[in-house]
Amino acid sequence: SGRTEILNEVFPRVHAEMEKMSFHYDECRGMGATLSLGWFSAGWMHFAHIGDSRIYYRHQGGGVRQLTEDHSYVGSLRRKGKINEREARNHPQKNTLSQVLGAGKRRVDPQLGAVRVEKGDRFLFCSDGLMDGLWDRAIVEAMMEWEMPTLAERIVDEAVKTSGRDNTTCVVVEVK
Repeated sequence: SGRTEILNEVFPRVHAEMEKMSFHYDECRGMGATLSLGWFSAGWMHFAHIGDSRIYYRHQGGGVRQLTEDHSYVGSLRRKGKINEREARNHPQKNTLSQVLGAGKRRVDPQLGAVRVEKGDRFLFCSDGLMDGLWDRAIVEAMMEWEMPTLAERIVDEAVKTSGRDNTTCVVVEVK
């Protein structure tokens, strides 16, 4: 669709700007970033993603799933079933990204997708710091059981209380 094509254009542009900053400013040299974004329109949420931030989707009828794939060596091992969540969390290469904006990477290849949405559906956009503090099961339980409008704040508080080792950010969007 046109929305997916537009989202796909965002990533090379941001990547190029980050590379320019890295070239012109010493303090930005080697700087990299992840990006997970969603575009809501009537009946749809189009998304684009690169890195190890995540987007989770809770259908109001039940069930939570991770929409995005972690662009990392460890994420690849998990998708192939070679390691479990506990092994991934403790893996020495867990912070090695295969896709990132900037950081001297030659090209970017974002994950693109879309899901149909209905009233009551929820989306959680979060930084990797959230996963340092919360297991997948805890994220799913929070998305299913905790109420808006304090859901995002409660999730961040739980993650920071448990880990607190990384920046922890999340935004929860509920379709009205």
